[in-house]
Amino acid sequence: MELIYFAAAFVCGFGVYQLKLPPLIGFLLAGFALNLSGYKSTELLDTIAALGVTLLLFSIGLKLKVNSLIKPQVWAPATLHIIFSSALFSGFMLLLGIFAVPMFVDLSWQSALLVGFALSFSSTVFAVKVLEERGEMASLHGKIAIGILVMQDIFAVIFLAISTGKVPNMWALVIIISLPLIRPLMYAVLNRSKHGELLPLFGFFFALVAGYNAFDFAGLKGDLGALIMGMMFAPHKKAGELSKSLLNLKDILLVGFFLSIGLNAELTANSLIVALILILVLPVKTLLYYVFTNTFKLRARTSLLTAFSLANFSEFGLIVCAVAASTGMITSEWLAVMAIAVSITFVIASPLNKRSNELYVKIERWLLKFESKTRLAEELPVNLNDTKIVIFGMGRIGTGAYETINATHPNVVAGIDIKPEVVEKHIKRNRKVLLADATDPDFWQRVNHSHVEMVMLAMPKHMQNIFALEQLQASGYNGQVTAIANYPDQQKELEQMGVNSTYNFYLEAGSGFAEHVKQELFEK
Repeated sequence: MELIYFAAAFVCGFGVYQLKLPPLIGFLLAGFALNLSGYKSTELLDTIAALGVTLLLFSIGLKLKVNSLIKPQVWAPATLHIIFSSALFSGFMLLLGIFAVPMFVDLSWQSALLVGFALSFSSTVFAVKVLEERGEMASLHGKIAIGILVMQDIFAVIFLAISTGKVPNMWALVIIISLPLIRPLMYAVLNRSKHGELLPLFGFFFALVAGYNAFDFAGLKGDLGALIMGMMFAPHKKAGELSKSLLNLKDILLVGFFLSIGLNAELTANSLIVALILILVLPVKTLLYYVFTNTFKLRARTSLLTAFSLANFSEFGLIVCAVAASTGMITSEWLAVMAIAVSITFVIASPLNKRSNELYVKIERWLLKFESKTRLAEELPVNLNDTKIVIFGMGRIGTGAYETINATHPNVVAGIDIKPEVVEKHIKRNRKVLLADATDPDFWQRVNHSHVEMVMLAMPKHMQNIFALEQLQASGYNGQVTAIANYPDQQKELEQMGVNSTYNFYLEAGSGFAEHVKQELFEK
């Protein structure tokens, strides 16, 4: 049965992808199509979906620093949004009940507040998938969005503890105390797992056994355990490699998650109408995210992209409604309503996020009127004076290019990267590297590149290089541009857009190795 489900997911995902939309929309459509054809979710598919979500949270933890959660621009908007959106959404539903709209008329104020609370959450799965596809997990708006989602997870744990009466037992204290103490041992095991098949298996063990099951045994939310376990490994130098080793498997398992949403929904005309009514509050939810993040000194673009990443309902809303249904606070039909509403918001938010930069450019002038004049350190203007060559993306390729150029032409090259920790590392090694987002339209307006003769696009995601190239051209830059690519079709796309030369990393790595060998032979 699961083979039929995944085959349908591939067909729908492939078809949607040809329309330049994220494949996850196709996976959702496949789930609904199978549901309408009489198929239902299976125990194995639900297990696959749960594994995918757990690995996703573990992967988030690997990229998350604790100090990012204590920043006011994270915890304050998250807290304010939960409070205001829950109150507004529940008030909206009670108003519909006064007008005798079906299903809403039976809601008490407690039930309405609970459903409003469920609607206030945004989807961690969706946001991370979108940010990963765009290569924006390390961007400021990406980190703000993930931080807000983690704060929502904390609220979720508190809610489940209160609503189910399940409180942490004595083992919760033992786990919290022991984790920092045994972290050196965990690091030693990670170091000795090297780079082969043991590495993803290591991730599996600590996400599912040491993380999920240990926290669940202690009376805590298992998914929170996977997230915290990932955060324990975040400072380790192999955290990025560990995350990459789990990437493909996590993506396959998450297909099961998107399928299960459609398959588990009880589709009725009534539930569909109510779900569509609930979609009306989505613009308000998105606006609240924008207003609260913008209030805490984030730039207009950062606030807008953060809001777009969170412009959906959450799969956690299904959990909240399931708990409420089990206690009799709402009817089971609300589960179907939430499943349909979550799916529809995914379909709406996918193209919204795909065109977020284009939308920002169109409404930029209006948004800037309400922007705070005070800038955070991460969003200060970038100075490129006396720089002739700029390298965007200071990973392995960008760093190698920087060192090669700087060796023969010192003080003319500068690097730019989106990750503060990467920039800090390069600065310690006396390299001229600046913190900025190359895909940010505002960056190109604030920077003076009149002296820059060449731009090298060395960012890891192809779409990042495409976005940066579009902004570079829109800013009036007339110098040379070179870019990296992973595949020949990506090279062709870049060249058609006006890139002077492209570098295929996989094909030309062998050529570079051969040149190195030739030099060694000639020297001898």
